[in-house]
Amino acid sequence: MKLSIRNRTSYRFDRPVFLEPHVIRLRPRVDAALWPIALVLEVDPQPAGRAEYLDLEGNVVTQVWFDGTTDHLAIESHSTVETLLTDPFNFLLDGPGRLLPDAYPVELGNRLRTYRKAPDAVPRAVQELALATAEEVGRRQERFPSALATRLHREFEVETRDEGPPSAPEDTVAERRGACRDLAVLFIECCRGMGLAARFVSGYVYIDGSGDRELHAWAEVYLSGGGWRGYDPTLGLVVADRHVAVAAAAEAADAAPLSGSYRGSATASLETLVELATAP
Repeated sequence: MKLSIRNRTSYRFDRPVFLEPHVIRLRPRVDAALWPIALVLEVDPQPAGRAEYLDLEGNVVTQVWFDGTTDHLAIESHSTVETLLTDPFNFLLDGPGRLLPDAYPVELGNRLRTYRKAPDAVPRAVQELALATAEEVGRRQERFPSALATRLHREFEVETRDEGPPSAPEDTVAERRGACRDLAVLFIECCRGMGLAARFVSGYVYIDGSGDRELHAWAEVYLSGGGWRGYDPTLGLVVADRHVAVAAAAEAADAAPLSGSYRGSATASLETLVELATAP
């Protein structure tokens, strides 16, 4: 499937401010499931400098910095991508007899420690949710993530919250509702509570024709033999060819589409626009 994506984020300030350096994570990533065909990234005001590099998590990011003051900041990306993953279950699990929470050989588990937690570091309410789901699937690691995504989709109400960081996973459990980023963080914490490595993903999802959309969030779980596999608890899906990842990280803040600040005494207003459509 080919998708055309337009993302515009614009800030207006009620008085001029000085923009500190900003990091932009809007470039669709290149991997076995996704191939970018075209990308244009426009920034207004014109940056004094711009650089692209790989961050600690392996995401391609753009850093921009500015001279002078401004009353606005607009970042617009246009991209065309081809999604390639039509069968998300097409992999051969290494060590299929391993049951949760013993998901990995020791050496691999140590290398994945950035994305894991000790079970006693996971809040009790989250651990109980994870354990109940694991028991339903006989603690089989390849079945747990999809069962968990289905359960969160079924039992939690989805809400829209345009700004702010994800809620603490224990708060999401208590309220039984959350935005996509809240459910992604809860999913990740449940996986970590059962010994699995998991990380936060930001990007886009194409659902049903063209139109206005929003940035979306989901999670990836590392399965030995399958690598990083995506799961969307908001939609209750295993990720395939309708998701477009732009960044992934152990912590949600490190996958944010835009990071930066400004100097000055001003009030900012935010407008966003995301459009997705199939491309010829």
